[in-house]
Amino acid sequence: MERARRIQRLSSAIFTEMNEHKARVEAKGRKVINLGIGSPDRSPAPHIREALARALTRPGIFGYPTSEGSPELRQTVAHWYQRRFGVELDPVKEVLVLMGSQDGLAHLATAFINPGDVALIPDPGYPIYSAGILLAEGEVYPLPLVAERGFLPDLAAIPGEVARQAKLMVLNYPNNPVAAVADQDFFRQVVDFAREYGIMVCHDAAYSELAFDGFKPMSFLEIPGAKEVGVEFHSLSKSYNLAGCRLGFIVGNAEVLAGLAVVKSNIDYGVFQAVQEAGIAALTGPQECTGENAMVYQRRRDILVEGLDRLDWHIPKPKGSMFLWAPLPWGYTSSKEFALDLLEKAGVLVIPGIAFGKMGDGYVRIALTQEEPLLQETVERIKEAFKY
Repeated sequence: MERARRIQRLSSAIFTEMNEHKARVEAKGRKVINLGIGSPDRSPAPHIREALARALTRPGIFGYPTSEGSPELRQTVAHWYQRRFGVELDPVKEVLVLMGSQDGLAHLATAFINPGDVALIPDPGYPIYSAGILLAEGEVYPLPLVAERGFLPDLAAIPGEVARQAKLMVLNYPNNPVAAVADQDFFRQVVDFAREYGIMVCHDAAYSELAFDGFKPMSFLEIPGAKEVGVEFHSLSKSYNLAGCRLGFIVGNAEVLAGLAVVKSNIDYGVFQAVQEAGIAALTGPQECTGENAMVYQRRRDILVEGLDRLDWHIPKPKGSMFLWAPLPWGYTSSKEFALDLLEKAGVLVIPGIAFGKMGDGYVRIALTQEEPLLQETVERIKEAFKY
């Protein structure tokens, strides 16, 4: 059976290869500490789990939901956005519920990208950003993210010819994988750039509630005029530890949401209603759980960064996300070679930066998704393995 050409441009080879190496190491009897996967290891707060459990006992709850999300959840999202960011949203036209933000990110390209259309995609970047464009048979133009610019793309460096051809630009702050953040000045530049060239901006804000040291991420839509040129994706996966429930939403430009809604109405029946009710409880209930969640990740960050610093592996402390973007230590130049050595010698799994794009090859991504004792053990394993 010949596969479609469009999927021949996709690749998960490095992720698959790392898992295969992990299995080989564990087959030798060594337990691997997995710092590769970006899935929260913590549970939702009790009031969220209780709302989900109550919904499961209600007659009729197992019927088909609507693809756009319940009116109650969309109204809740609008209220949460106003409270959290000061952004006013029409819950009918400017809020659309998703089966996780990745679902929306993939299908937005289906709604708006024609074969040959150009999209501006960060490099390094979360793989779905490019994959969605390639599945729609569009063309990816990489936006290099480098430390010298705080991992913000240089919009002025984009050739005018490319900018005029571009239809869509994806941004993500706090960022996965590079753990960088953005400010008002940058987002103002984005709005001006998008207006000048007629580009749709898609900002992935999945990590807005995972921020450290008093930093408070903003919404792209806080910038005047942002709603005219773009949309923002959100997820309850990280903020409320609901990753497996697959619940997210897109807000902003009504025309963009209407196009995505057409795709969704043809391919899915929406999010299970009980999960939507858990989402309502998350967004309307006590918000101390998100602050506690962020503090847990901040402590984990500090254990690794400070512990590895003593081994001469110097990693910047990020202000947000659930990852460390770690420069290669001790003379290594290949992210894949270092990640394989780390797995083989120390039994610690991280993701080579090259998995996220060519510009990632000088780094590895380390997920803060294990409890503190395992992170302390990680430091000790690396110390022993590399004789520091």
